[in-house]
This record gives sequence, C-alpha cells and structure tokens, in this order.
Amino acid sequence: QVQLVESGGGLVQAGDSLRLSCKASGRTFSNYAVAWFRQAPGKEREFVAAISPSGATTYYTDSVKGRFTIYRDNAKNTADLQMNSLKPEDTAAYYCATGRSAARLSTGDSPSSWGQGTQVTVSS
Repeated sequence: QVQLVESGGGLVQAGDSLRLSCKASGRTFSNYAVAWFRQAPGKEREFVAAISPSGATTYYTDSVKGRFTIYRDNAKNTADLQMNSLKPEDTAAYYCATGRSAARLSTGDSPSSWGQGTQVTVSS
C-alpha cells in the first residue's frame, strides 16, 4: 500500500486560496491515480478531484470546477490541490487517496489508501 500524508489546511476567508499537498511513500506512486475527497460535519464524504497516474487526465466534481486544480509530481511523490475562490461551503476535512483509476475514483470506487486528512475552514 501507499502511505499518504496531507498538509496545507487552515482557516481562511471567503475568496482566499489554499494549496493542499499530499506526500506519498511506500509503493510506486506513479502507478496510482490520486484523488481528493472531503467531508463536512454531518455530511458524507464526497469526491472532489482526481488525477490519472501520468497526470494527463483530471476529473472534478461540478461544485469546484474552475476553482480547484489537481496536480501531481511523480518525481517528488506529491499530489497537490490548488483551491482558489474558496467559499464557506468548501469547509471540510480534506483527504488524499489513491486507486488504480482516476475515472473510477471519480465515480465511486473505493480507494486503496487514505491519508489522515487536513482541515479547511472558510469563513464568510
């Protein structure tokens, strides 16, 4: 399995930006798709964004399209989520995860590995 550690969360105001980072170790990172999920208090965990193993293909949930961008650097074993124009409804714990297919991660497949999460709070 791949071990994942997220960082970069924090408290920001609406309209601000944050960049989350996911650092991987263990198995060959470049073999895996990476996704970001989030879970707000009292709500189910939801898919946010995913990127294919090569980085060539990305997927986003509709509510973040045009505001969030997912990147990866296989040489550094990292996958980042750049979040711009943040809204209070983006407040959640954000989790990094890996799987075999970005497309399948975006449509409900269970990831093979999860990070511990990082909190993002957006004040109005």
